[in-house]
Amino acid sequence: IIIKFTKTVYGGGCSEMLMAEAVDKLARSTPGKESLAMEAFARALRQLPTIIADNGGHDSSDLIPKLRACHHKGESTMGLDMVNGKIGDMTDLKIVESFRCKSQVVISAHEAAEMILRVDEIITCAPRQRQGP
Repeated sequence: IIIKFTKTVYGGGCSEMLMAEAVDKLARSTPGKESLAMEAFARALRQLPTIIADNGGHDSSDLIPKLRACHHKGESTMGLDMVNGKIGDMTDLKIVESFRCKSQVVISAHEAAEMILRVDEIITCAPRQRQGP
């Protein structure tokens, strides 16, 4: 098997937490309504580790705050160790995901959200005034 793209990112919700932090940081320096949309996008990214924990049968309300605290302290390689149900270092655990796959997932999610917002904007627009016969 020939692999063209060997770039990887840390799994276990680690990369999503890093992306969410980066988006939050940018949102704090962005004026206007754009910052609200950016904050919502960061919240959506943080939901992915929650879903991972829930799907693994673990208590996400216990794990996710611990994961956020680790990332807040600068422990940027920490993620969810689903085998043991705790927070672990993704480097030590060797948990990685394909960068290409991860980037495509984020791009597709963004495009889907943008499409929903555009359709919602069209639906909520005031109806056009009709001219008489």
